[in-house]
Amino acid sequence: MKNSPRVAIGLPVYNGENYLRHALDGILAQTYTDFELIISDNASTDRTQEICLAYAARDARIRYERANINLGAAKNFNRAFELANSEYFMWAAHDDIMAPELLARCVEVLDRDPSVVLCHVQIKIIDDQGHVLTAYDDALKLHRVASEQPHERFRDLIMIPHYCFDSYGLIRSSALTMRPIFEGYVSSDRNTLAELGLIGKYHHVPEYLFFARDHPRRAWPLWKWVEQFDTARVNQIPLPRWSLLWGYMRSVRRVPLPLIEELHCGLLIGAWIPRNARGLGKDLVVATMLLGKRGLKQITQIGQKRSRLSQSWR
Repeated sequence: MKNSPRVAIGLPVYNGENYLRHALDGILAQTYTDFELIISDNASTDRTQEICLAYAARDARIRYERANINLGAAKNFNRAFELANSEYFMWAAHDDIMAPELLARCVEVLDRDPSVVLCHVQIKIIDDQGHVLTAYDDALKLHRVASEQPHERFRDLIMIPHYCFDSYGLIRSSALTMRPIFEGYVSSDRNTLAELGLIGKYHHVPEYLFFARDHPRRAWPLWKWVEQFDTARVNQIPLPRWSLLWGYMRSVRRVPLPLIEELHCGLLIGAWIPRNARGLGKDLVVATMLLGKRGLKQITQIGQKRSRLSQSWR
């Protein structure tokens, strides 16, 4: 019986025909070859399926799985991991590019140091055409995410402003046991990274081996991001910062920590609240406005219905 590969790369995608080939070429060119690529297609309506099947026909390491309906990004990311069976796991984006040495460098780190839960590399930002715009100066690499103390890692992961590129690092599969890994609210990946930081250390390889694409899609308004994360929450009131706060609190309770570490993390969450008071307040303002609009719409609909009934009685 064939053994499972040591690494699984999960690529969740929805309508990714514009950039998908570049991402697949980068993954398949890795110098570390003991991996499986699991493509989780979220019911794409463009040529994504055609492209994936063509690549799968040429490379046996590719497994293509297609959902019948669009589940939303969060559930599709979770599904990519659930389909895997490997010692190490990595998510890949359909619009980013991996240099050939990325996987080998990260596997080497995790093999060498069991206390490291996530390993990633340095990042450059590319434009729509793949041209390098700038190097991304990841503030986390200069701070305490490699600390032996869980609360110090947690502090930096929740307090230091950063993009969540580390979500695309190589992770020990045993650490991804939280359920669900990504929840259906905007920025739930921040909570995932914070929880991983409670479990173990981060390591950043000092080489630019990951190219993140910046394009108009990243400038979507909040309601569009809500729809992308979870299609079941389209009509729900978005409270992303409050959801993130509850997520941090659940993570501290869920991860087995010494009491002193748990207390430290609780104090850090307490300090996080005033630092994010403006955003928390904005969530409430937006929620109130949306509820008001919905109430007005319902009143209007009731008035129109009564008007139609009144006319029918005449």
